[in-house]
This record gives sequence, C-alpha cells and structure tokens, in this order.
Amino acid sequence: MDPRKVTELKVFVEMCEASPEILHLPEMSFFRTWLLGMGATIPPLPKTGKSCQGGCPCGPPPKSAPPPEAEAPVLSENEESDIEMDMEGVIEPDTDEPQEMGEFDTIAEVTDEMMDEADEKKIAAINALGEGDLPKALDLFTEAIKRNPCVAIMYAKRASVFIQMQKPNAAIRDCDRAISINPDSAQPYKWRGKAHRLLGHWEEAAKDLATACKLDYDEDTSAMLKEVQPKAQKIIEHRRKYERKREEKEVKEKQERVKKAREEHARAQREEDARPFGGGGGGGGGGGFFPGAGGFPEGTPAGMPGFSELLKDPELLNAMKDPEVMTAFQDVAQNPANISKYQNNPKIMALVTKLSSKFGAPPQP
Repeated sequence: MDPRKVTELKVFVEMCEASPEILHLPEMSFFRTWLLGMGATIPPLPKTGKSCQGGCPCGPPPKSAPPPEAEAPVLSENEESDIEMDMEGVIEPDTDEPQEMGEFDTIAEVTDEMMDEADEKKIAAINALGEGDLPKALDLFTEAIKRNPCVAIMYAKRASVFIQMQKPNAAIRDCDRAISINPDSAQPYKWRGKAHRLLGHWEEAAKDLATACKLDYDEDTSAMLKEVQPKAQKIIEHRRKYERKREEKEVKEKQERVKKAREEHARAQREEDARPFGGGGGGGGGGGFFPGAGGFPEGTPAGMPGFSELLKDPELLNAMKDPEVMTAFQDVAQNPANISKYQNNPKIMALVTKLSSKFGAPPQP
C-alpha cells in the first residue's frame, strides 16, 4: 500500500476523532453506511442553536417515546422473596409470533447472487435505520436474512431494531441464532444483554454484557454493564443467603432425627434392662441356669438382681463376651432342659454356678 495514502488515512482518522461531526457531512454518507455495516456506533451530532429539528437526515435517528414506567412487582412476604430491586426501565415482555429466521438449517448453498442481494438489502436497511424508519429497516433486514441466513451480524442488526421497537424477546431470538453461527462476535451478546436488561433479567444481562465487553469493548456496553452488575450481584448474594439458611435447616433437622433415634434407642435399652432375666415365658418351676427363675412370669422376684445388675459383675460380663458361653446361654434360655447338655463343660457350669449364687439357689441338672 502507498505510504502516502496510509499517512493521509491516519490524518483523516485523527481529524474524525477530534471532530466527530465531520462524519455527519452529507458527502460522508457512504462512509457512515460502511461504519454502521461494520457494527460501529457513530457519535450523535452535537446540538446547536441553529440545528434543525425533528428527523433530520444529518443527525442521529429520532428516538421513540420512552415506554411507561413498569410498576415494581409486589413481592410476597415469603423470606425468599424479600429482595428489593429497582425495576426502572423494565418493560412487559413482547408476545409476538417468532419472526422469520431464514432457512438456516435446510439451505444447501448461498450463491454469489444471493449474497449480493443480501448485501443490498442490508445497506438499504441501515439507511432506513438512519432515517428512523424502524418498520422498514426491520423488513429489509428480514429480506437480507432470507437471502443469506448464514451471517451472524445480520441477525444482530435486526436484533438492534427489535430493541428500539421495545421487543426484547424477539431480539433475544435473533441473538441466539447469531451466537450459534458465530460465538466470537460481540454484537449478539451486546444486544441480548440489552434485551435482558429491558426484561429485568439482571444476571443474564450482566453475563452477556460482560462477554460483549470482553470480545470487543465499547463505552455504551460498558456503561450498561455498570448499571446492571450491582443488581445481579444483589440477587446472587440473596440466593447464597437462603442457600445457607436451607443448609442450616437441613443440618438442624438431621440433628433432630439423630437425637430422636438416640432417645428411642435409650428407651428401648431401658425396657430391655427392666425385662425379667431369662426372657422365656414358660412359667415358673422350670430348670435353667438358676432354678425356679426360668422366665419369672411375674417379673424378677423381690430381692433378686435384675439383668442390668448382673452385667455389673466383671466376671459375668467377661463370660458373656465368650461366643461359646453366649451360644449355650441362648440355648438354655429357649429350653431350660438343655442345661443337661453342658454338665461336663466346666466353663458353662462355672457361669451357671455364678448365676445360681446370685439368685441364692443351686443349679438344677
């Protein structure tokens, strides 16, 4: 490239930075169209005492009347709905039928002729947008998309029109398609973030606007991000607060269940300790480890120790830990006559003698 041309271009760019109103000169219309087509934002023409009024073609597109302020929703008294949020600028969601998206999934090939036609429609749409004719711009962008449905910026441009027409849901659909085509383009995230902001979706808006700034920083997107971020953070902190409360509630309920289980276990243990020793219900007079005590149908006789008292004897407690002794104990408890099987087992008979001495009676063969 000719170095002189590059130098001249550099001087021209510096001149535009110093005096942006140059871009609004009639002879610069071709340059404005190219900048808008590339997704640039042209600074509005500064107002002066002699500036023309209304929809002047040399100024920025006229803005539609601001929507009526949406009333803040009445929050319930439920503790999880007690967050207060400034809902200024939030509008009711649009409920129009989904817009035409082009045959993105079925089109076999976009020919050069189709691409040229799409570019013509796009330029015409940008010109209509500059003139403030939003419905015409919308129709032209749709025609461009139908001819070439594979260009992400086309959907992002139409989304920007939907935003100006206060149709955030339609804008979100366009941005979703644009991102599916090119996830590295900042424009779809920018307009989807603005759409979410109009709907009061603070977390989604903050996420999309932050992504847009990361991909291609611009002041307008950054300013809106600074507006929505505190609200998004407030919601996140609110959610964390009640997540902690739910976790604390679950821990407390678990502790209560454990406490009740332990109390139930202790109650059952007390009942077991109070039960007559021998456990059988076969009536008195039968033989066993101790005569006349086989089941104690009327409870442990007065003056005789209970089961819990017996287990305080170290010698008996150690004997009960012996699997052989416990097997014999269960056998005799079920049928006292089975004691005869253990007459020649000194270990078993030692326990029988010990128990009999506790109950003050000799063992029965």
